[in-house]
Amino acid sequence: MCLASCSFVSKDFDTSDKDNLIIQLITYVLDQAHFLDKEINDEFSEKVFYTFLENLDPYKRYFYASDIEEFSKYKYLIDDAFKNPNLDFFELVYKRYTKRMLESEKIFNDILTKPFDFNKDEVCECDFEELDYVKTKDQLFDRWRKLLKIYVIENYHNEIEDDLRKSKDDSDFIPRNPVLIEKKTRESLKETMQQNYAFISEEMQRSDWFSVYINSFVSQYDPNTSYLDPESKDRFDVDMSGNYAGIGARLQKKIDKVEITEVISGGPAWRDNILEKGDAILKVRQDNEDEPVGILNMRLSEAVKLIKGKKGTKVHLTVKKVDGTVTEVTVKRDIVLLEETYIKSSIVEKDNNTYGLINIPKFYIDFDNQSNRDAAKDLRTEIERLKEQGIQGLVIDLRNNGGGALKTVVDMAGMFIKNGPVVQVKYFDKEKQVLSDRDRSVLWTGPLVILVNEGSASASEILAAAMQDYKRAIIIGGNQTWGKGTVQNVFPLNRMVRGNTNGDLGALRYTTQKYYRINGGSVQLEGVKSDINVPYRYKYLEFGEKDSENPLQWDEIDKVEFDTWNSNFNFEEAITKSNKRMADNKYLKLVDENAKWIKSVRDNKLINLNYDKFKLELEENSSITEKFKALNDYSMNYSFKSLPYELDLIKNDSVLGLKRERWHKSLNKDFYIDEALNVLSDLRFSYLEN
Repeated sequence: MCLASCSFVSKDFDTSDKDNLIIQLITYVLDQAHFLDKEINDEFSEKVFYTFLENLDPYKRYFYASDIEEFSKYKYLIDDAFKNPNLDFFELVYKRYTKRMLESEKIFNDILTKPFDFNKDEVCECDFEELDYVKTKDQLFDRWRKLLKIYVIENYHNEIEDDLRKSKDDSDFIPRNPVLIEKKTRESLKETMQQNYAFISEEMQRSDWFSVYINSFVSQYDPNTSYLDPESKDRFDVDMSGNYAGIGARLQKKIDKVEITEVISGGPAWRDNILEKGDAILKVRQDNEDEPVGILNMRLSEAVKLIKGKKGTKVHLTVKKVDGTVTEVTVKRDIVLLEETYIKSSIVEKDNNTYGLINIPKFYIDFDNQSNRDAAKDLRTEIERLKEQGIQGLVIDLRNNGGGALKTVVDMAGMFIKNGPVVQVKYFDKEKQVLSDRDRSVLWTGPLVILVNEGSASASEILAAAMQDYKRAIIIGGNQTWGKGTVQNVFPLNRMVRGNTNGDLGALRYTTQKYYRINGGSVQLEGVKSDINVPYRYKYLEFGEKDSENPLQWDEIDKVEFDTWNSNFNFEEAITKSNKRMADNKYLKLVDENAKWIKSVRDNKLINLNYDKFKLELEENSSITEKFKALNDYSMNYSFKSLPYELDLIKNDSVLGLKRERWHKSLNKDFYIDEALNVLSDLRFSYLEN
């Protein structure tokens, strides 16, 4: 629904102060057009209060308890400050934060001037949400000391181990004195901290902290609503343009880390298979430098500048993996084009039968018709091509597909059903619309399996849910999909002010719609539950909308009338056979064991600062991970092949050939694919029996 229907421009705003103007515009848009009719009251104010302080000081290493007590007089006044704009609370906190930052610079310099005692028996409690704010300077000093010691002891250990490896490989190599290693590591951290603080003092503007404040407010509506300051809006526009430079990964700045939210298909990180969604980048080192630069205190734009570079150059990243291990990886920079987000397909032989596999990375569509690319049209083309190869079953892979155009997914669903409703959409004004397939033709009538995982969101969930409700396909995945049952709009705030003289006001991304399955249920929070639940490495970690702050709640509306698919495929029998196969599978038992271990590592918030105990714990973890290396040995012996049209393209495009070779190799090590083909065989067999 278009924002113009809300007559936003008819309201007069006070344009005398830019910050107050932004507050006026944002509160007005949220009040008029956000899906949620949120009451801005004292309870809301209290949540903004704590969110802002947590966003500024997640480790509780700057503010004192006395600061929080002083700030608390505004705890229930922030709602009023947004209704009638004033920045008294923000100004107080911002000035105090700046003061505490300057004080902390002296603290960390004092700490890093003296050697750490690695023989001291102590731990650092890293469950920062449970920690209290300190009351004294001594307590603050000790908190800083332990936090810095974590960094030093980790790097000290890495240096010690590196010397041991070198001495084993080279009998003439003499390991360095541990005292010198400790000094080098500590001084390196001191230099990194000084660089970061210099950056913050020189580059971080008041407007950056103001954006943090605004987002502390708007995020109370839901996790997908956010204020994009002018710089963030520019990054958003570039991100949506379809060209990705650097390592081929999308990054997001979180409270205490720079996290990889997506590895772009076809990019250098994807080709090298060394990074994955959920990994956190801690430090960046250029190929011509010895020391890495920590990026945790940087703005995302500055961190990205360090990671990007000329095509063909290398960048070295210190990465904390999803399972908690820290390692340095090297990525050769390259350009990733939009082409790699397009649909691709393959044929595969199994038991003298031919099956088709289609990977859909996103639901793209070009509304301006500049490239004439449409995921629905491309899917239709690939299915026709696969049918020409005589396929007897089809797998649609929606794993890690974050969604896209709603029209596209409705068109796609229509290829597998005669006609009928696909999804219900409720708008912010609570009007409901049913989006339906009205074409009675069916492109594919054979056995269909859809693969999903916790990274499948939005439009992916709509397609999977519709096929599940129609009993048209078997859904194979983890516990559930992401659980994002909402739709957002990005609105430039400049549009609302005639004759704006305040410069770029940024944009607001906010939730305007909620969608529902045709059976009336929402995918919000609950996602799409798989018919066949396959264990995976991160099964027990917190993923998805339900683990975000302030998500919209699950609800349901009236279902719409639809006729389920009428076929002789025995879904129940195929699901039963699959569950029996998996129950007896030693590989999957090891996957589940690995998932539980990863969960235990992530839940451990105590870090030993005694080196002997720290080292022992690492060695114990290392011995455990050894048995999990067997997971990398899993491999099938199927023959995945490109279709004839693509084989012709590969003759003149060696890069495309390399990409497909890499993809086919990964498919042969993918248990999800293996089980999907088994299920297709079971469905086809049950059909032939009937």
